[in-house]
Amino acid sequence: MPRISLYFVLILIFPVCAAVGAAQKGADTKSRITLNFNQTEYVHRWSQNDQHEFTPPGQDDLSKWTDMLTVNFYQHVNEGEGLALVANQVLGNYKTHNGRVLRTVSVPRTVEKPAEHLIVVVFVRPTFLEAVQARFKLVNGKGAAFIYSHRVYGKEVGPEMSTWLKDNGPSIEEALMAWEFPSSLASLQKSSAPKSKPRP
Repeated sequence: MPRISLYFVLILIFPVCAAVGAAQKGADTKSRITLNFNQTEYVHRWSQNDQHEFTPPGQDDLSKWTDMLTVNFYQHVNEGEGLALVANQVLGNYKTHNGRVLRTVSVPRTVEKPAEHLIVVVFVRPTFLEAVQARFKLVNGKGAAFIYSHRVYGKEVGPEMSTWLKDNGPSIEEALMAWEFPSSLASLQKSSAPKSKPRP
């Protein structure tokens, strides 16, 4: 996928932003899987099938979170062409749901590493803006996506999101692209995930 644009370009046009579904109160965080990303701990909050959501301590209300890591596994994907197809399907889905694409990047395959893909979008909703950075790669021979999301709540928060992206977007992208698959996720990738009830 070709590069689309830079972080500081598209954001100036955002007028508004929106609401989400129901809250899911978590159990004691000591019994949960945790991830460390960008010097922040993320606690497992919710899973369904091959999708798993994590938020920092204090953000256990999934109707009002600010930062989230989502891990998706694609068990049917086992080579680079399939991974590229999934990434393009997700990109199309983002566009269908009014995601404003800031940039896309494909990292070519090398002798040591298979190809990877990155999508950066912002979703505009009536009461929030959500910036999403999604990395697609093969992990243990299977497709996976690591998705970092950040929300800014309010009706006219375009300038705030623009500033946040300018200050944080490049560094978070760098951290996401360098993030190694944590061993704590190995059991989830093998489909032994805790199956939570679907969100209302």
